[in-house]
Amino acid sequence: MSNHVLITGKIVKKSEPALEQRYQVHRLYDAPDREALLQQVAPLVTAIAGGGVDAALMDRLPNLKMISNFGVGYDSIDTAAARARGIMVTNTPTVLNDAVAEITVGLMIALARHIPQADRFIREGRWLSGGYPLQSELTGKTVGILGLGRIGLEIARRCQAMKMRIVYHSRTKRPHEPYVYYSSLTDMARDVDWLVVITTGGKATEKLVNRDVLEALGDKGYLVNMARGSVVDESVLVEFLVERKIAGAALDVFENEPNVPEALRALDNVVLSPHQGSATTQTRDAMAALVVANLDAFFANEPLLTRVV
Repeated sequence: MSNHVLITGKIVKKSEPALEQRYQVHRLYDAPDREALLQQVAPLVTAIAGGGVDAALMDRLPNLKMISNFGVGYDSIDTAAARARGIMVTNTPTVLNDAVAEITVGLMIALARHIPQADRFIREGRWLSGGYPLQSELTGKTVGILGLGRIGLEIARRCQAMKMRIVYHSRTKRPHEPYVYYSSLTDMARDVDWLVVITTGGKATEKLVNRDVLEALGDKGYLVNMARGSVVDESVLVEFLVERKIAGAALDVFENEPNVPEALRALDNVVLSPHQGSATTQTRDAMAALVVANLDAFFANEPLLTRVV
């Protein structure tokens, strides 16, 4: 138990029993006095489980050598600072691909067929006065995927099963995939019925989906954001939804979550989801196991399973 691990967020809770069996665990996320805890354990900590690690926290931990992030996205970790300090970083890819792809298509169907609105229609007794208006379907539509990585590919395969046409924009072309590549995001948005955002977060993709892209998507187009709230210019998105400049949006992520703009919550052409892309028991268990496996590899001086830095 001489190896000390600092847990930065309660989202790693599923990992904690396994970590406690192996290492000396310190919970920063529920410490009554975070400063006191850091003063006590800072020299001992060699690894972190979780995210939310900036350069200032790294500087407080002089012997920190590894961060095992809980999640495929690691934009909450200052990777440049980690690299400069020789700190390794891992994430939890692949194990959440199916869960995120599944809910993506679910949100698309919910938006196209107004499933949440139709549910309220019945609950409020309005069916007694007449049927619900006709809606749209996915069959035959073109979906543009922004970010054809592991999860993007799983979304594409499921959209194919819905008889949709698949195109994509990504940092690199995937020549062995049977989908049409666009080098311009704006051009792709102009040609699709649905724009699904599943790219990485961080500064490189901040407000990538901007006014020009939304204008290209147009008043018949739908946006689905499964990436990070920062990837879409939220204020412009709200404007376009309110003014019906795009047909609708399904959003699992937000710019300042859990704070969601009142304007979004009041709209009937959106479906909102509380960042639950990977929030299934099976997937979170698998993510937790991978967090532990990467820490085990680090302390055993073995190659890390999913290193990103």
